[in-house]
Amino acid sequence: MRIAVLGLGEAGTIYATDLAAHGAHVAAADPRAAAAPPGVVLVPGTAEAVTGAALVLSLVGARAASAALAEALPAMARSAVFADLNTAAPEEKRRLAQQAAGAGVRFADVAVLAPVPRARIATPLLVSGPGEAALTAQLAELGIPATSAGPEPGAAAGLKLLRSVFMKGLAATILEAVTAASAVGAAGWVTDQIAAELGPDGAALVQRLLEGTRRHAVRREEEMLEVRSYLDALGSAHPMTDATIEWLRTVSAAAPPSGIQNR
Repeated sequence: MRIAVLGLGEAGTIYATDLAAHGAHVAAADPRAAAAPPGVVLVPGTAEAVTGAALVLSLVGARAASAALAEALPAMARSAVFADLNTAAPEEKRRLAQQAAGAGVRFADVAVLAPVPRARIATPLLVSGPGEAALTAQLAELGIPATSAGPEPGAAAGLKLLRSVFMKGLAATILEAVTAASAVGAAGWVTDQIAAELGPDGAALVQRLLEGTRRHAVRREEEMLEVRSYLDALGSAHPMTDATIEWLRTVSAAAPPSGIQNR
């Protein structure tokens, strides 16, 4: 299978590398990439990457998603699927789906349900939109776990944002508790108490949440702003989400730039 990967940030590089290792012919485009991952062909632009591809994976970040789609559509085969793996509001995913439909290309809204570095391309995905059935079949062929959220674009995105209320809120709660405990020399004790409540893998989960929050605070703050807008649209109260945003803002202001993008 020929696959195009748009964006070689942290997640894009992992998908490109692992898909190539699984025998796919992978072409990637990213103007900021100096070199291709092993087994991947780095091409000058989006059009070159998507030409002849049966599947296009967009991992460029929400801000660049619309532009990446616009560049890809004229060069894509009508039989191909454009899969948008960027985190965005359901309304934006619906707009992108309409953009793709106007060009006769099937669009899939894809929610990535865990940090990609942990399980790499075995990371579970949630898929919705007009291209859902075709994409889930392609992913099954590649051995990538995916669950259908139906034919409506934005459905997968909305469910991921609702999940983030809990996951990012849990990380913020742990960070607040451990930070306060540090003031009395009890960070280790509090961390152990939290880990014990989270089950056999609690210690590893706490560590992942703390490290991930510090490393990706800027990106996660942007995601939680999308969450708040979505909750507003649903008419749902969001005091916990507001608090999570404030914690992420504090962490991102204190941390030096990492140079790492998890798109």
